[in-house]
Amino acid sequence: MSVLVEFAMFPTDKGESVSKYVSRIINMIDQSGIPYKLTPMGTVFETETMEEALEIINKAYKQLEEDCNRVYSVVKFDIRKGRSNRLIQKVRSVEEKLGKQVNK
Repeated sequence: MSVLVEFAMFPTDKGESVSKYVSRIINMIDQSGIPYKLTPMGTVFETETMEEALEIINKAYKQLEEDCNRVYSVVKFDIRKGRSNRLIQKVRSVEEKLGKQVNK
């Protein structure tokens, strides 16, 4: 099974620039060893189970809860049985149809 997750999470009580806080979350995801992609508007990652996906979201929140009084998050899931490696495959499928690489 493949659970693709796109999410953004950041404090709303720390001013305009929150990259210092977001980097904590990205570091945790990187250390977890799961495949992920950082984008300007959020992060996409892939796990094999919903439990693993929810654990990553919970760990992301744990990175902020100690010193952030208000945290905003939006989370989207795309769950598909019998598939894997969709973080890469979904983009490749579109690129093949376009006949060119999209993200350079």
